[in-house]
Amino acid sequence: MNTQNLKIESRTEKLSFVREFISDAARKFGFDDESVSKIALAVDEACTNIIKHAYELRPNNLINIEVITNKRLFEVVITHQGKLFDPKLFKSPDMKEYILHPRRGGLGIHLMRLLMDNVEYKTLPDQRCEVHLIKKLPTSIGQQ
Repeated sequence: MNTQNLKIESRTEKLSFVREFISDAARKFGFDDESVSKIALAVDEACTNIIKHAYELRPNNLINIEVITNKRLFEVVITHQGKLFDPKLFKSPDMKEYILHPRRGGLGIHLMRLLMDNVEYKTLPDQRCEVHLIKKLPTSIGQQ
């Protein structure tokens, strides 16, 4: 098992560092360019949700991004101390309605679930929150 870490402040201008960090880690793990882009987008969406909703756009809060790799599993664990999120309360958007009445936002969680193999939310005993984004390396791709 290997791990890599990145800490950022809760500012949208820091998201480019996150995308670069995740893309580099995913590429080194053996994902193709399309998968690297999907993983980076999912992580970007998760961090954006944390910045906007958990921290309510308040800067200078911390977000920790950890990449854990183990055999064919690539897991990104994003930890924060913002407002709690209950995924059971999230309803997938009605895409027909969304297309008919476009608006900005509202697709982040839906998109993360489409792009990744698994998305989990956890609340730790110390009230920190974690988002786990998991992608499996396809068996047809040889790990480097």
